[in-house]
Amino acid sequence: MTGFTESALVKRLMDLNPSQQSIQTLSLWLIHHRKHHPTIVKVWFREMCKVKDNRKLMFMYLANDVIQNSKKKGPEFGKEFETVLPKAFEHMKGFDEKTRERLNRLLQIWEERGVYDKTQIAEFKAAFLDTIKDPGTPPPKKKPKIDLEKKERKERKKSETEVEVDGTKELHVTLSPRTPAGDPPETEELIKALMDLENTASSDAGVRERIASLPPEVSEVSLLANLADRSAADQLSIAVNEAAALLADYNGRLQAEMEDRRRLLTMLRDYTLAQRQLLQQAQSTLEDYKEKLKKVCAVRSEVKSHISNLPDLTQLPDVTGGLAPLPSAGDLFSMH
Repeated sequence: MTGFTESALVKRLMDLNPSQQSIQTLSLWLIHHRKHHPTIVKVWFREMCKVKDNRKLMFMYLANDVIQNSKKKGPEFGKEFETVLPKAFEHMKGFDEKTRERLNRLLQIWEERGVYDKTQIAEFKAAFLDTIKDPGTPPPKKKPKIDLEKKERKERKKSETEVEVDGTKELHVTLSPRTPAGDPPETEELIKALMDLENTASSDAGVRERIASLPPEVSEVSLLANLADRSAADQLSIAVNEAAALLADYNGRLQAEMEDRRRLLTMLRDYTLAQRQLLQQAQSTLEDYKEKLKKVCAVRSEVKSHISNLPDLTQLPDVTGGLAPLPSAGDLFSMH
């Protein structure tokens, strides 16, 4: 991992994107440099206040990931963030209802997992909510502690990923709230959705062949007149029931496939939009650096021009008008 500097931190914060991978990568880097936690939190809050509104929630998710994943290594980040979080929540007070709902969900997670005590959670809520619940309102019924712990262990197991930090492998728990609807999906999630569509009902040639080979008697009412006896009728009844079950199951699979394709279409749209935004950011950054390179090249060219016009001080004119080399220190002493 690269060394810590304030400028390196600012650059990483500016390069941060909404994907969980980006948040997790920066979170690991910050935790690795936790001895600089006062500077990290100070810069985080300063840059969070400066970025555009649509990026502020991403900064809160980063803080959440750092606070929770650093608990096993020390309480530094939790205590340090506690000093600026009230101001951070207050800074987001005038945001839209959707963003405030996500912030409220974040606070619920902190309360459920004991990240901060109830008094502190109430202070955070008061910082960005217009109204606070009436103190006389009875609190919601708590679920048994054992159920909450069991649920948390289950969620942790699902969200644990092995990552390499400074040459050693360790488990990192994805504790940020799940990506809300409308936010870009993770690349891995999108790939999985695409792979799942490889085994869809519409591509099940075996079932379609079975349906195509059903006898016409199961679907043609007019052919019932051809039944010769009770035994033939019973056999036809069994065949009709089997065909109905087969078609009902296949129709259900097709319906599920349609829903999956609609969901994938939404995911692709959100993902494409996010990638376009990232592309625009990259292009803007590239243009900035091209401009800087252009200025540096201009300065270099100017320096070369000045150097070529400077006199050669390694030689001096002698009494005859020719050029003589500069005397050495030894020559000066011998002349004296």
